[in-house]
Amino acid sequence: MLTPELIPAQAGRGRGLARGLAVGGTVAALSAVAIIAVLDLVPAIGLINPVRRTISEHALGPNRVVYDIALLLLALGSLAILAALERGGLVRFRSVGAVMLDLWSAGLTVVVLFPKHNWAVGPSLSGDIHRVGSIVAFLSLPVAVLLIARRWLRDERWGVHARRTRALGVLAVLSFAPVVYVLVYAMAVGGSWWQVLPLGVIERLLALCEVVAVVGVGGWAIASTRPAVAEPFRSPLDTPAPIE
Repeated sequence: MLTPELIPAQAGRGRGLARGLAVGGTVAALSAVAIIAVLDLVPAIGLINPVRRTISEHALGPNRVVYDIALLLLALGSLAILAALERGGLVRFRSVGAVMLDLWSAGLTVVVLFPKHNWAVGPSLSGDIHRVGSIVAFLSLPVAVLLIARRWLRDERWGVHARRTRALGVLAVLSFAPVVYVLVYAMAVGGSWWQVLPLGVIERLLALCEVVAVVGVGGWAIASTRPAVAEPFRSPLDTPAPIE
């Protein structure tokens, strides 16, 4: 049986673990962005045109290991943030929001394991699986963020964080607008949909909005682990005896 003296210590260790997960996950997500930014913005390193080429094109060249590390950091960081939210009671274990965030991470992992089509060679099964993984990841993340935020929108303590998170989720949803536009336009006038607008720019805009949403959720997770938001512990021995 736990004594009153041990309960605050164990609560503190639990909060410390949650904080480590939240901070570590957020740092991992930001690190992934930094790595991809270097690959995209330094031509001598990235070796592809970020305007016309998709992000996953990095996996077809000498930078595959670096690219894979970036995506795995994002996937693992997202899972760490989810674990922190669950430990803090902000997300129910195996809720729809949690499952959708798991699918986001799973989709990113599939993208790493199965490179996209190398059109210099031709289509491949790996490329087909890669496309499915990408679609699952991109669609799951906005749903996860919106569902996580919805439960807390009117909460006195977490309402501000929830509304901010919801806004980032809406932004992630709106980032699909260029994709929808090029698909509809291509079907209406004919031609290749990927030639309507710069495919690389569209994908990077979508990816950036989704990662910003992940980082926003990570910031909420970090805030939830601060000692100031925890309920103070009161031992039964501290309760004053009733006045008779």
